[in-house]
Amino acid sequence: MIQNTTISPLSPVTIGKYRIAACPRPLGSGRFEAQVSIASGRGSASTDRVMRFCDDFLTHDDAANYALSQGINWVRDTTRTH
Repeated sequence: MIQNTTISPLSPVTIGKYRIAACPRPLGSGRFEAQVSIASGRGSASTDRVMRFCDDFLTHDDAANYALSQGINWVRDTTRTH
């Protein structure tokens, strides 16, 4: 019997002008690398920052949750008024 495994990605989160999306990648070892995309702007004025993290994770969801939380922290730190 062939099993069909569906990986459901986390929904992107919007904070202010930033759209944060987890983009975990499978590694050759069967584990997952956490990475996050932080996009802002529209059209030719858009930017997209992608950050990868050194830790690897046992599951897709663990990597996605870690990446999303790191992206949210980055946006909060960036937009915090001093």
